[in-house]
Amino acid sequence: MEDRVYNVLFLCTGNSARSIIAEAILDRVGAGRFKAYSAGSRPKGEVNPYTVAVLEKSGFKADGYRSKSWSEFAEPGAPPLDFVFTVCDAAAKEECPYWPGQPMTAHWGLPDPAAVEGTEIEKHLAFADAFRMLNNRISIFASLPMKGLDKLSLQRRLEEIGKAKPVDAP
Repeated sequence: MEDRVYNVLFLCTGNSARSIIAEAILDRVGAGRFKAYSAGSRPKGEVNPYTVAVLEKSGFKADGYRSKSWSEFAEPGAPPLDFVFTVCDAAAKEECPYWPGQPMTAHWGLPDPAAVEGTEIEKHLAFADAFRMLNNRISIFASLPMKGLDKLSLQRRLEEIGKAKPVDAP
């Protein structure tokens, strides 16, 4: 693959937690190499407050992110996509729209932190776990030598990343 800025879309059903966290992480760790986006098949319409909290606690600016439909990225004038990653099992099983740019795809599923029921601490921990797992996977992805990999090798690496576990899990 060539050396340029790559457009990356992260998908989950509600686009309020995992995909927003992934977008924020890639915005930071992939700055200059990647342009991150996120969307959902059935967007909640707002970013989960625990998502905002985990991003801010991790030193990210959480403003500017919004919950939106994946149809925005299938419309004329949408950015051509190079990579599309599903971060929830439900979105991975849905029929996706046609993405401009013929992107490479992979499933990087992880548990939905927004589905956790329990104490405030348990909810914050679920979002922190999701953040760590996504940060680990996205850091690996952002460090790949895109210029030196053929498409088949890159696809295999993308699938392997989806199986990666967080390195600093408690």
